[in-house]
Amino acid sequence: MRLESELLDDHALLITLDGRLDVEGTQAIDMKFTALTATKKASVLVDMGKVSFLASIGMRTLLSCAKAASKRGGRMVLVNPQPLVREVLDRSGVSSLIPVYEDLETARAALGSSGQG
Repeated sequence: MRLESELLDDHALLITLDGRLDVEGTQAIDMKFTALTATKKASVLVDMGKVSFLASIGMRTLLSCAKAASKRGGRMVLVNPQPLVREVLDRSGVSSLIPVYEDLETARAALGSSGQG
């Protein structure tokens, strides 16, 4: 699992994940992902387009980071999940707790309209 981050502006951070969010993949990114989502009062957009597999441990990390972002006044959303990953997000209920958008533009527009971006 690889993680890249890019500050889009003063209020939005884009995190791109690439690989499998299984036990090994989640362990590889957990500390950096947690630090990125917990340290800034910004909207966090997580690009899931290159995530090919999502296990329960990966969902736990996503949920805990979304909670951390919320506690500091920010908001985390998921962007562009592959169809099978989207199905896991929907069936597990994660998508009812963390908003999921089909593309970056829609996600940024939604965050902007909520006063968070």
